[in-house]
Amino acid sequence: MIHESLRINKILDLKKWKRLQDSLATVTKLAILTVDYKGIPVTSHSSCQSFCQNVRKDPELLPYCQKCDSRGGLEAVRLNAPYVYLCHFNIVDIAIPITVDDKYLGAVMAGQVKLSDPENGHDLEQIVTSKNKSLHLLKENDLKAHYDNIPTMTYEEVVKISNMLFLLCNYIIEEALNKNLLVEMFEKASGNDETLNISTILPGYTIKNIESVKKEMTNAIADAYLKNTSNDTSICTNPIFKPAFDYIYNHKSENISLTHMAELCHISSSYFSRLFAKETGENFTSYLAKLKVKWAKQLLEVTDMPISQISDELGFNEPGYFIKTFKKIEAITPAIYRKYYRET
Repeated sequence: MIHESLRINKILDLKKWKRLQDSLATVTKLAILTVDYKGIPVTSHSSCQSFCQNVRKDPELLPYCQKCDSRGGLEAVRLNAPYVYLCHFNIVDIAIPITVDDKYLGAVMAGQVKLSDPENGHDLEQIVTSKNKSLHLLKENDLKAHYDNIPTMTYEEVVKISNMLFLLCNYIIEEALNKNLLVEMFEKASGNDETLNISTILPGYTIKNIESVKKEMTNAIADAYLKNTSNDTSICTNPIFKPAFDYIYNHKSENISLTHMAELCHISSSYFSRLFAKETGENFTSYLAKLKVKWAKQLLEVTDMPISQISDELGFNEPGYFIKTFKKIEAITPAIYRKYYRET
C-alpha cells in the first residue's frame, strides 16, 4: 500500500512541484528549496540569493549551511509548525515541515532575507553558531555588496508567509496523496476478476466521496493561494471604496455586482460608478474582469486545475464566458496561456 513507502519524491511530480516552487519564490521574494526526510535536496534552489550562493560554494562554510537546514527541519517537525530561525550569518530562514499521518516526509526550506525590524525578531534563535568567527567575518566582508543586497522583510511578513507556505504545501501533499490512493485503488481492482466495489477496497468510501474530497482539496489549494494575494490598495486610496475592495478580495469566487458594491459603500449605484471610474481610470466591470483574469493567470501557472474549475473558483457564470473574457484581456485563451507559460 502507498502508506508503506511514503516518500516525497514518490508522491509529488517534482517537475510540477519545482514550477510551483519557482512561482512561490517569485511571489514571496524568498529563496526556496525542498528536501527529503534525510535533509537531502529533491529540488534545486529557487531564487537563491547571490550571497548564499557564494557561501555554499565555500567548502569550509557549506557544512554550516547544511547543518542549519538539518536542524531547522528537525525543529519544525518537533513543533509540527513552521520554524523561523537565524542561520550562521544571522540571515532569516524558515523550515516548513511536510507530514502525512504524522510521518515526516521532508521540508520546504525558505528564507534568505533580513529583518527590516530586527527588534521584533529578537527571540529568533541562531540555530548554528560559527566556531571560526574570523572566517565568517572575512567572508562577510568579501561579499559585503552581495550581503547588502539580501532583501528585507518585516517580522510580521515573514511569519504570515511561513504560515501560508505551511498550509499550501501540506494541502498539495494531501492532494497528491489522494490522487495516488485513487490510482492504487483502481490498479488493485483491475488485478482481479471481481466487479469494482469501492467498499471492499477503501471501507467507508464511495466514488462520490472520493471525487468530493479531490475537489475540496483542489479548492483548498486555490483558496490558500489566492487568499494570500495582497490587496493592491495603491490603485484607489479613496476610503469610501474600502468596504468594496475588502469584499472583492475576500470573496474571489463570487459573481460580484456593482449594485452590491454600492450598497456596501452606502452610496447610490450611479454615484459609485462615476466615482469609481474617476478614481481608478476605468469602469467597475472592466476593473473587476482584469483583476479576476490576473488571479486566473496565477492559478494557471501554479496548478493543474481544469479551465472550467478555475472559471467556477473565480465566480464566472460559465467557462465559455471566462474564456472569452480572458482572451479579450490577454489576447490568448487560458489553455494557450498555461501552455506558453510552462514552455518558457
